[in-house]
Amino acid sequence: KIVDTVDFPIDRLDLSSYVLGPKFKEAPPIYKLFGVSEHTGSTANSGHYTATVRNSRDGKWYRYNDSHVGSTSGEAAVTGGAYLLFYQRVKGSLRWAGMEKQLTMVQQPQLYRQETYKISVEEDADGFREVRKKGRKKTPMDL
Repeated sequence: KIVDTVDFPIDRLDLSSYVLGPKFKEAPPIYKLFGVSEHTGSTANSGHYTATVRNSRDGKWYRYNDSHVGSTSGEAAVTGGAYLLFYQRVKGSLRWAGMEKQLTMVQQPQLYRQETYKISVEEDADGFREVRKKGRKKTPMDL
């Protein structure tokens, strides 16, 4: 097991230079860390797991170790025991990482043959159909 410390960003992981597809101002590929799973021990099959997590309500960091919880900092999670990192987009959200239109063009090219895109009201670009509320039959309980 490798126990080298990897320095990772806490408040700003900017992946802009690595994104090949379209980028949107409303949801830039910038992320903040909200959790780290940590492992201590000689192998992945044995040892002990803990977690350092940022509370979404108060923004403070907490360390979870079995039944014990204590205050900490995000920087305290940057150790050789950091095992999994959990990031959240800072602003906005995009389906399919911003590639929704491109994926649809590959999956359903017939929808994109014309200059203007016409999508059936019955089925959207992702192949989902609109659910319409149906009336239900009256039962004796309704009378």
